[in-house]
Amino acid sequence: MDWPHDPDGEEGSEGMRKYDMAIIAKKVDEEEDFPLERDDLVAEHGDDPIRINHQTVVALRDIFEYVDQEEFETITDMHKAVGNAMREGGFWEYHPEGANPEKKPA
Repeated sequence: MDWPHDPDGEEGSEGMRKYDMAIIAKKVDEEEDFPLERDDLVAEHGDDPIRINHQTVVALRDIFEYVDQEEFETITDMHKAVGNAMREGGFWEYHPEGANPEKKPA
């Protein structure tokens, strides 16, 4: 896919130092943008690349396909919804203890 900017450039993941949630959070202003409509965020940033890990980059809209919540009252609400969506969509391999019953304890 041709990205609107380099996912590892200054507008992206800052040379691969920032991943997924950190990149999404930089697209909003915690003071001014909330409450925030999910569809407004996707309309503005849907094609932006989000680096998931060292080898995977997806469009923001791909992640938000799994976000059911239509509006976020706070940035914390957005983080929770996006985290759940990333787990549901298989973007993250990490699952909090108890969230993945098939995972064996270490």
